[in-house]
Amino acid sequence: MPAKRPPVPLSRERILEAALHIADSQGLRRLTMRRLGDALQVEAMAIYHHLPRGKEALMDALAEHVTTVHVEQAPTWQETAKAWCRAGRELLRTHPGVLALALTKPPKGATALAIREQTEQLSEQGLETAAEAVRALRAFVFGSVAVEVQQSGWADPEVDEWVRRDERADLDFERGLDALLKGLQT
Repeated sequence: MPAKRPPVPLSRERILEAALHIADSQGLRRLTMRRLGDALQVEAMAIYHHLPRGKEALMDALAEHVTTVHVEQAPTWQETAKAWCRAGRELLRTHPGVLALALTKPPKGATALAIREQTEQLSEQGLETAAEAVRALRAFVFGSVAVEVQQSGWADPEVDEWVRRDERADLDFERGLDALLKGLQT
């Protein structure tokens, strides 16, 4: 008889990973503490040791997870902004189940720090309206991902498999990003 493996210790990272899986595969409404506990093979109350405020803390952590992006500063503010937007879009597209949280939860913690970092990078590179530019760029990224997810069939229960990669959406995103950056230059 094989030896019984010890259980994998519960951690904040493991909790978030399981919660993202549930939200992405079943939708945010299906993410309950009980369902999350079952997925982690623990009692739901064990999760509260890592997230003392419970579901509210979980929702905040998920929103923070999909909206916190860091990139290296590029030679120009435009290239830096493009890197931020592309990385943010990719992270949001990876987790469509929590897009609603990203759109509705105010930036906190690591997300707020990442926004400050982005603003500082763009400002250091000579963009005088860096704070306004960051708001516009974030709105563009969030809006474009929301349209992509809507058109992909992700939330449609009749769709067996949703489209994660759409070349048209990629082209539209790049075209819109270029137009936005040109507008920010003036």
